[in-house]
Amino acid sequence: MDANTGPVTLGVDLGGTKVELALVAADGHVLASHRRPTRPEQGPDVVVADIVTCASDCLSEAGRMADGLGVGVAGQVDKATGAIRFAPNLGWRNVDLRARLEHKLGVPVVVSNDVRAATWGEWQHGVGRGVDDLVCLFVGTGVGGGIVSGGRLLEGCSNTAGELGHTTIVVGGRDCHCPNRGCLEAYVGGWAIAQRAREAVHADPQGGEPLVVLAGGVENISAATVAEAYANGDPLAERLVDETARYLAAGVVGIVNALNPCLLVLGGGVVQGLPVLLSMLQGAVRANALTAAVEALRIVLSALGDKAGVVGAAGLARHAIAQRA
Repeated sequence: MDANTGPVTLGVDLGGTKVELALVAADGHVLASHRRPTRPEQGPDVVVADIVTCASDCLSEAGRMADGLGVGVAGQVDKATGAIRFAPNLGWRNVDLRARLEHKLGVPVVVSNDVRAATWGEWQHGVGRGVDDLVCLFVGTGVGGGIVSGGRLLEGCSNTAGELGHTTIVVGGRDCHCPNRGCLEAYVGGWAIAQRAREAVHADPQGGEPLVVLAGGVENISAATVAEAYANGDPLAERLVDETARYLAAGVVGIVNALNPCLLVLGGGVVQGLPVLLSMLQGAVRANALTAAVEALRIVLSALGDKAGVVGAAGLARHAIAQRA
């Protein structure tokens, strides 16, 4: 179907640092997109208003009307109501996102976990096309996952399947934003890399000086700062990236052993900023996972990049709306 004349759907990727919205054709082609920083500290109404503004801008730019809107949000979603049960990196609990957006936009809205949406995008339109058993692991501000098993996107008993960032890799380890300690996210999520980097700078001010200069202050150090310093050959940044790769490999080994995917797709802002993590991960996973679990395994980068979330959210919405009809 022609992307210029066929049905189009709005897709939203709502994360801890950005709101990205795109108008997406049925073949996954992005017709228009807009992005702005997330402002969760100002409350859900402000974030909803930002989504509505981005939607209006996309529709005006493309000169089209959308048949619905899909939202992928970094958190757990009540499938029946589309309410956000808990989004730790937004600080949200029990936010009726679907109802608010349907009221504002007047189109059907489907809300899902952000990485489950990205997984749908990669499975239908990206590197996972034709694969019936795959796992997507997206490392951004937080860490999330999506699982396709036997040609079906898993939802779980209460719609939270795929929370791979909250599997424990260190018993009694670092505090996570969820109730647990020692989660994978608490070591490799963007916020956690920044936290570890600041601690390393406080412990070694001289060694941390390049990071401080790049960031303009210790408290401004982010995962992006670490990535930039790593590219510059900074020894402390190299140590932090090596540690991050080891923690990530520990999590991936457990995922691969438990789920036995044919394909593991890595994405998210941290991976995009540090693509070296892919090569560092490959050898460690094959050395430490069960032999049978890695015999047919491929570990690859997301083909859709930072568009996986919006493309997948739109596709999931289109699929769900068609099922309702």
